[in-house]
Amino acid sequence: MANPLSVLYRDEYLLIVHKPAGLLVHRSPIDRHETEFALQYARALNDGEHVYPVHRLDRPTSGILVFARDSDTARTLGMTMMAGDVAKTYLAMVRGWPPERGEIDYPLREEPEDRRLKGIEQPVRNALTHYRTLATTEIPVKIEKYPTSRYAVVELCPKTGRKHQLRRHMKHINHPMIGDANHGRGRHNRYFAERFGEGRLMLAATMMAFRHPVSGEPLTVSAAPEASFLEVLSIFPGFDVRNHLEQ
Repeated sequence: MANPLSVLYRDEYLLIVHKPAGLLVHRSPIDRHETEFALQYARALNDGEHVYPVHRLDRPTSGILVFARDSDTARTLGMTMMAGDVAKTYLAMVRGWPPERGEIDYPLREEPEDRRLKGIEQPVRNALTHYRTLATTEIPVKIEKYPTSRYAVVELCPKTGRKHQLRRHMKHINHPMIGDANHGRGRHNRYFAERFGEGRLMLAATMMAFRHPVSGEPLTVSAAPEASFLEVLSIFPGFDVRNHLEQ
């Protein structure tokens, strides 16, 4: 089987890859039946040697995923992530037309992965996201009560790292992501799944910037969304994601 990960950057200490939508990073109590993980494919790219994921990327989200090639590098970069010294940029498609730019400062209650903890009240953590609207479109299709339907492409920059933060924040401002089964709008999700032959979460990690954990030099890695994401973006006439990545 071909390796679904593609290498974006590699050196003695880091392995940075593009993860497709639908692939778990590692084994999870939520998906005990799954047998394929980004971790095992990254290990194959690392000549069979162990790798250490230093952050999470949800299963339905595609894009940049960083692995350390040794435990010391993983520890150093993990501390950098926790300190908020890593810039992350995501691209998303949402329902409606958000303002040109804005800030979502809305605390979120933690969501435990272990179902046995579902009945126990979890703490609420501060959560902050900056966003910018890159493109808008209106299609002549009645999905809810209006004769047309509006959508936007937004750039999302999380300043904190709460679980499902971007999806929950966009829902909070009434611009839920297309393809979001938990926080989105079912009618819109079904329309795009039928129109393009498959459903997917329209969220992709497209850029990450931080200081190299060993050299200290600035490192920026970017990646265009995968083909299934770009196909849905075809409803935005004139929008070229490559121009966005080059900015």
